[in-house]
Amino acid sequence: MSRPVTLFTGQWADMPLAELAPLAKEMGFDGLELACWGDHMDVEKAAKSKKYCKDKLELLASHGLQCHAISAHLAGQLVCDLNNDGRSDMFAPPELAGDAEGQRKWAVKTMKNTAKAAANMGVSVVNGFTGSSIWHMIYSFPPASEEMIENGFKQFAKLWNPIFDVFDKVGVKFALEVHPTEIAFDIVTARRALAAVKNRKAFGFNFDPSHLEWQGVDPVKFLKAFPDRIYHVHMKDCSVTLDGESSILGSHLNFGTPGRGWDFRSVGRGDVNFEDIIRTLNAQNYDGPLSVEWEDAMMDRVHGATESCAFTKQVDFPKSDRVFDEAFDN
Repeated sequence: MSRPVTLFTGQWADMPLAELAPLAKEMGFDGLELACWGDHMDVEKAAKSKKYCKDKLELLASHGLQCHAISAHLAGQLVCDLNNDGRSDMFAPPELAGDAEGQRKWAVKTMKNTAKAAANMGVSVVNGFTGSSIWHMIYSFPPASEEMIENGFKQFAKLWNPIFDVFDKVGVKFALEVHPTEIAFDIVTARRALAAVKNRKAFGFNFDPSHLEWQGVDPVKFLKAFPDRIYHVHMKDCSVTLDGESSILGSHLNFGTPGRGWDFRSVGRGDVNFEDIIRTLNAQNYDGPLSVEWEDAMMDRVHGATESCAFTKQVDFPKSDRVFDEAFDN
């Protein structure tokens, strides 16, 4: 049986869930990966009220949709970030604007509640970000010492281990979307992040090949490096568009700007080799959802999400239970 194809609702949070659900079904999706913003998932309510969760699930079910994961990228980002400029204010309650530590405390509490919300929703995975106190040191000038970098991983463990304790208690796992600006953004830093929390099972990865591809990291090698830590999969594509003038770092150009060195693409229209990814997931017995995170700044989103859903269903296939020439034994 092929895996369910879901839609991550983060890029659709401007639409009420009651409007998005029938649209998602019309676009061909089997379910939704609910973002914990907009009106899609209120973790404070979901952590306390099973009725709230029941109502969400019934809304989805009324449109023939399932829910396999919820996602808390925004709150998660503020756990380890420096929270020292106005960008963090966008993710926290307005009364905490400019209060770096207040935002951090709110984020830690919210991530603990997200674990409880997931349990009440009957899902076993929360996807999200961790933030990073050392991302700004990615290029070592002014020089960053090894002690500074190590302290960043220690802070990650200090702040997230109490959160993971709650995840363990309620039987839910946290899947980091390995991504620039997070404590893990490639294979090397993902290994280091796992080591920082002593490889505890509550912590794994939401595999998103697009964030690896443009960095020059082989997505299939990532899967093979962490076969037992792939807790969820995003289907997202990107294309490197270097022209000799722009940088792979993006040149401070917004997505979709002509001349930008790389950009996200509707699934199947970029550089990611999804055929090899599906074969590797099959070899590793991953049977969770394939969740489309649709981002293409130059395409209508309904058109793009619809074609991405169709592409994902076409490229996915179940694992064989035999080698083809075993039929000759009969």
